[in-house]
Order: sequence, then structure tokens, then C-alpha cells
Amino acid sequence: MNGNLDLAALLVAPNREMAEQFLRTVPQTRAFQVLADLRSYPHEQALDIRLRQLKPDLMLLDVATNPDVAHDLIRFIGVSHPDVRVVGLHVANDSEAILRALRSGASEFLHSPFEVETQRQAIARLERLRRPESSGPERGTVVVFTSAKPGSGASTLATHTAYAVRKATGRRVLLADFDLMGGAMAFYLKISPGGSLLDALENPGRMDVAFWASVTVNHGGVDVLPAPEMPSAAPVDPARLHEVLEYARRCYDWVIIDLPAVFHHISLLTLTNSDRAFLVTTPELPSLHLTRRAVNLLTQVGIDKSRFQVVVNRAGKRDGIGEADMEKIFTCPVHASFPNDYFSLHRVVTHGQPLGGDCELGRAIDRLAGKLSGAAASERFRREALVDARPVLSQT
Repeated sequence: MNGNLDLAALLVAPNREMAEQFLRTVPQTRAFQVLADLRSYPHEQALDIRLRQLKPDLMLLDVATNPDVAHDLIRFIGVSHPDVRVVGLHVANDSEAILRALRSGASEFLHSPFEVETQRQAIARLERLRRPESSGPERGTVVVFTSAKPGSGASTLATHTAYAVRKATGRRVLLADFDLMGGAMAFYLKISPGGSLLDALENPGRMDVAFWASVTVNHGGVDVLPAPEMPSAAPVDPARLHEVLEYARRCYDWVIIDLPAVFHHISLLTLTNSDRAFLVTTPELPSLHLTRRAVNLLTQVGIDKSRFQVVVNRAGKRDGIGEADMEKIFTCPVHASFPNDYFSLHRVVTHGQPLGGDCELGRAIDRLAGKLSGAAASERFRREALVDARPVLSQT
């Protein structure tokens, strides 16, 4: 941050004790300029007038006092004032409240006691949303794989895509297993990790080369961050998750993440921080039904359909439903299909090796990796062109 009051905000907080607690931290962060402080939830028409008059960058909204009213206001702002970001304020670090706020369209979530460092991390993310084209060190591309129905093969596609991207680009690749309850990537790859994602999440502030080397394993030229050996149901702190993702972006050109089913809290949090997301389905009716629900959920959370793609795994010529029919069910395109290649998968899992281009599934994954690396190269070229096109100021 530059130390200036540069995020103009409208504060709406019926809970005055919480509001005063937050306002006491404003001089420390020096990031929010509170233009107005409303002590009750306004009607939509009154809020619309306020926003047009004040033109704030964001609204700081109490989502604890009356969650239903607060989330109606978030959705209203998303439709009528999409340029105004919403930051939910709460009296506690409530995972359900965080998830509901994200689903409604909030960009960030702060909670009592409003720690300064947590606020600064949120502010940094808001700044990136406001100025996505700002220059700076090149950051890695985060690609996530998830599914609506467990067992759809998202883990398989994530794992082998990571190795295919490494083969196609020769760049630094991290493969991460974010399934804290049932991740099995270490088993499939026959590796014995010394640490896991959980260690990274539980040790904030320790992100350095030595620590990272202790929780990852290099396998076939790809660094692997496994899930914990013992399942963990502990709630994930969004700020710590963001810290892990940002460190990974700085260290790797590609971060490929295997997520649990999309309805999990950690999956939604990670997906909102990703550059590309693949929602994996299979041709079976239960998977198709749940995928349609997942597409609706992602759009409600505020993730545009251009930011995620549906891919069909284990597709076969004898399936009773084609891609065109699936697209009608999902109300979005099918990005790619992958064949059912059981014997090739069984062979590589037995030996803990990645798929090669000698089988149909391996070739399909290679094509996906090629599309990913080509799209990333085009995006980097576009950003560089924008920087080069900026006018040069006279130094006279």
C-alpha cells in the first residue's frame, strides 16, 4: 500500500460496537476513507442514491446483524453498481458467514477484532481487483480442477495435466492436493512427503525456501504439495490460504491444484483466487445433475462463466447423451472431453508415473496442456503490449 487514504468507502453497520471497533483500526491501515457511516440498513432506493452521490470504491457492510437483509443488499449492488466492491464485516471468523457472503457476491470478508495484518492482505487483493493490469513481477498461473460429484476424475486430470504442462513448457510447475479430508495424490504418485498443505496453512509467516522445501516433494520434475496423511476437518482461514497461494504464484510459473468437490468451502475459496478453473463431470445422470447445480452456484458466487470451463471425463461413443445436450443442461459450453482409458491409468498408477502420449487419454491431456500454455503466452504478450503502449512522459 502507498500509505494514502485511497479506497473510498460507504460503511453500513447497525452493530455500532463492531463498527466502532473497525473504525479504530482505520488510522492504522490508512487504506479506507469512510465517506459516510450509516447506522441502519438502507432501502435499495436510498442505497442507490447514496452510491450515485458518493461514488465509493467499496461498501463495508455489516453481514452479522441481519444476514438476510445484508445479502439482499450485496446482490442489489452486484446488479446495479457492479464497480462497487462489497466487504462483509462480521463479529466473528464464521466460515458459514464467509461462504454466504462470497455466494452473494462480496469480494472480501473482515471480522472482529479486525487485525491490521489481515486487513492489509484483504486490501492488497482489492487493489489487484481495481488495477489488474498493474505492472510488477510476473506471477504464476493458478489452474484448479474440481467436480460436482466425487469420483469424477478431477484428481486424475489435475495430476496428469501438471506433468503435461511441465513437458510442454519446461517451466516451474507445482501440483497441489487441496483435499484435506481425502487427498490421495501422494499415494498415487508413490511419494513419501515430509509435510503437507496443512503444515503450510498452520504456519503463517513461515513461507520461505527452506520451509517450502520441507513440505513439498519433487517428482518427475514437478514439485508436489500433498494433502495431510491424516484427514483434517479444521476450518480453513481464508487469509492463510491466500498466503499459501500467493507464495506459490511467486515461486512457480504454473500452480495446478486438485480440489475436492466444488461445494466444499476450500474449493470455493480457492476457485475465486484462480486464473482458470475446470469443472469435471462424467456422462452419468447423477454427475450431470450435480454439475448443473454447481454451475448455478458458481455464477451466484459471482464467478463469471468465462472463468471456468466444464470438461467431460470418461466420455465414450456409446454414451446416450452428447455434448450439445450437456451444454443445454449446463447452460454453458463443454470445453473438452477425455476418453475412458482405464487400462492406461491402471498401468501408470501402479508404477506411480505420469501418463505419456502413447495412449488416447494422454494425448487428450497433452492437448489441454497445449491450450493452457498457449493461452497463458497470449495473455503475457497482451500485458506486455499494454505496458509498451503507455505514453512516455516528457522529462524536460
